[in-house]
Amino acid sequence: MNLEQAKNRTEELKPLLKYYTQKYYDDEQVISDHEFDMLMLELKQIEKEYPELITPDSPTQNIGTGSTKKGFEKVEHEVPLQSLQDVFSFEDVDEFLEKMEKAAIEYSRPIDYVVETKIDGLSSSLEYRNGKLWRGATRGNGLVGEDVTQNISTIKTVPKELNEPISITVRGEVFIGKTDFDKMNEERLMEEQEQFANARNAAAGSLRQLDSKITASRPLNIFVFNVQKSDEITFETHYESLIYLEKLGFNVNPVKILCKTRQEVIQAIESIGKMRDELDFGIDGAVVKVNDLELREKVGTTFKTPKWAVAYKYPPEKKETLLKDIICQVGRTGAITPMAILEPVYVAGSKISKTTLHNEDYIKENDIRIGDTVIIQKAGDVIPEVVGVNKEKRDGTEKVFEMPKTCPVCGAEAIREEGEAVVRCIGIECPAKSYRSIIHFASKDAMDIDGLGESIIAELIDRNLISNISDIYNLTFEDIASLKKNGKKFAQNMIDAIEESKHRELYRLINSLGIRHVGVKLAKTLTKYYKTIDKLMEASYEELRMIEDVGEITAQTIYDFFKQDQTIDLINKLKNANVNMKVIEETNKDNRFEGKTFVLTGALEHYSRDEASEIIESFGGKTSSSVSKKTDYVLAGEEAGSKLKKAQELGINIISEEEFISMIN
Repeated sequence: MNLEQAKNRTEELKPLLKYYTQKYYDDEQVISDHEFDMLMLELKQIEKEYPELITPDSPTQNIGTGSTKKGFEKVEHEVPLQSLQDVFSFEDVDEFLEKMEKAAIEYSRPIDYVVETKIDGLSSSLEYRNGKLWRGATRGNGLVGEDVTQNISTIKTVPKELNEPISITVRGEVFIGKTDFDKMNEERLMEEQEQFANARNAAAGSLRQLDSKITASRPLNIFVFNVQKSDEITFETHYESLIYLEKLGFNVNPVKILCKTRQEVIQAIESIGKMRDELDFGIDGAVVKVNDLELREKVGTTFKTPKWAVAYKYPPEKKETLLKDIICQVGRTGAITPMAILEPVYVAGSKISKTTLHNEDYIKENDIRIGDTVIIQKAGDVIPEVVGVNKEKRDGTEKVFEMPKTCPVCGAEAIREEGEAVVRCIGIECPAKSYRSIIHFASKDAMDIDGLGESIIAELIDRNLISNISDIYNLTFEDIASLKKNGKKFAQNMIDAIEESKHRELYRLINSLGIRHVGVKLAKTLTKYYKTIDKLMEASYEELRMIEDVGEITAQTIYDFFKQDQTIDLINKLKNANVNMKVIEETNKDNRFEGKTFVLTGALEHYSRDEASEIIESFGGKTSSSVSKKTDYVLAGEEAGSKLKKAQELGINIISEEEFISMIN
């Protein structure tokens, strides 16, 4: 590579590395650690060959480019939280050790080392005054971090008071252990929430929550590994300081190997590499540190890294294992996800026995079969996934997998809609969906059962008092009163709310059933054409398709839903509970807004948008979310935005809230 080529490549690498670094500090890992390390190493090698290309803003020269998160106070670190020099071979380690040995001879100091695990988490500092936790802060860019005292104090392994009344600042790594991380992701998978990409991002995102209750709900841990500052006590060696930190009550990094020779250092790195699978916390390397603190002072640091330490980075792992079976799990919204059941294998420090296969397209595109020898990767400690198949090991007994046509939990029809990759169970009484189905049924826009919130529903299910929607109407006063101490008033209010829900409008009942693509607005439209639930259940696909705002997919969804045995069974049970099944006709109906379309924008003083929309619809009008030539009125409140501007451009009639009140009165 000549100078011109080197210059062009550095101009490509610098902004790219800055972008990836910023994403990393924002808890969004775009590429794996190994891929990032290789790009950084390439830049370092170019700058080593052509020093004239080194600029002050180069990622190799800065401590970090991470920014503080809005909502947190900034903290200037009295002692910078520097990063470490990464090395990727034992030759590089040996070169570092040789330099340190020469320095020890030059300064007449003893030479030994401490090799520690490099925890993959979020580096943070803890400040104590007179033995009591005073402040916790994230590393940030190494010079300025974020004040996360309230959050960090929720971590059980962070001592609130030390065993001695000493003032001291220490550095540690906040992380989530492997077992806790796997459990947390399994729970999110069942909840159909987005899974965390890796334990490091999960830990960082959890510590940097603006709501400390969220932080407290996450299984965070911390290992302390360094004394940053203390005016009250001094140490001769790093190892001595670690022992003292344990005495104070800190949760100190458990893997710290004292080494006398180069050979012992290499053996320690190899030993840590072998024990990665057994550790219940993620590591992305082994750190080699000079033990003698005075020698450290003599050797010094660069602006970015200390010269007396390096981090050996282990290469990413790929492992082969047997795909024993493919099973399907049903999430709480009905999504059916294929899961690979694997012969257990350790990859990047985690024991992997199963992983998602995403959807049937992913399985077909990668030609994954039951009985295959598959390749598992967890580079950068991301969620493990099947990245390939060793087809040379096939013996003809492998089986092609097909997604089920019915739900594996309840037996209802499983449907994949056009344009979607997900197969879904449409059974409304499916046990896998019951919790979410009941929450939606009782919600404000549905049957609006006051007091029947998520926590109460969860407790009712846990106590086997309800298992599906219709069970709500079988609850007794005693059932509900048993949920709370002195719960008689609570129980009576709940019984009254359940009884009141039986008299809701038909559109609320339709919305409460959770039919895919059917919300409040479309439910109201359906009641204009079908005055009873029975009429809607009898509607053909062709009839539904003719209704305004009902497309082909939605029409098919509604038709399929009402043909399910589970749906028919639920409706019959609700009828037996005397739940209203027809449009409640209003006398002296005022249709003053019939044929008129309103768009609401900005904040109203006297009404919420939902309340204003209901008023418009009660007078026969309709609302829309966007302004077009078909819009009749734009109701504009305070701080109205782009919709108001578009209405002005199109010459649409713009009315204020006062004018709207005059129109309805």
